[in-house]
Amino acid sequence: MPVKTWNFRSFDGTNLKIHETGEGSLVILLHGLFSNAHTNWIKFGHAAALAAAGFRVVMPDLRAHGESEAPQDRSAYPDDVLVEDALALIAYLDQPIYDLGGFSLGARTTAKLLLSGAAPRRAILAGMGLEGLAGWGKRQDFFLKAIALKDTAKRGDQHWMAVQFMKSQKIDAVAAACLLTTFSDLEPQQVASITAETLILCGSEDRDNGDPVKLAELLAAGQHVAIPGTHMSSVTKAEMSQEMVRFLAG
Repeated sequence: MPVKTWNFRSFDGTNLKIHETGEGSLVILLHGLFSNAHTNWIKFGHAAALAAAGFRVVMPDLRAHGESEAPQDRSAYPDDVLVEDALALIAYLDQPIYDLGGFSLGARTTAKLLLSGAAPRRAILAGMGLEGLAGWGKRQDFFLKAIALKDTAKRGDQHWMAVQFMKSQKIDAVAAACLLTTFSDLEPQQVASITAETLILCGSEDRDNGDPVKLAELLAAGQHVAIPGTHMSSVTKAEMSQEMVRFLAG
């Protein structure tokens, strides 16, 4: 099915690029840090698989990512701005029944949304473990250092892969640094209060964001499924969309 794109003005007027494919029940998917909708959801066939299963798949490029605006003014990045963007999009789409999912940063944002008024039928947290929802300060420092080293990092440096991925996605370093300071943590007791039926979908070799089994066990209605791959490679696997379809269509 073809993918169409359209522009959405968020709560503060920032322009977000929205990618959409398929018809049927709505599912909103949020991509990971330094990525975009095409890389996470379209390139490797996940959106197409969901569309073929009867879903309308809506995939924003997050603020400061992809084809969305990347303002360099710090005032454009209030606390949890990605949550506010997503809530504005959900309100605009105005569908009483929908599903919601995300990968890595998109999963963090999805978890926050589940505690911020979003009420999806089902939710997917991909590439996420329990520890990835708290202790953001350490991860923030890592990525801010990667941004600082974007022109000097050498192969073998622990920041090398993040720097190369950021460059490949043409990320605006100033905007990304602003965005990184907006994320807030979720403590275990908050996570335990999430009631939506939730799939924790994680690569078998992926512990970048902590333990996915612990996260699933803490959730009131969580289930963990392992698919092949690391944090970076799991998103390229057909098993990712196969499990998403199984969960959402079941």
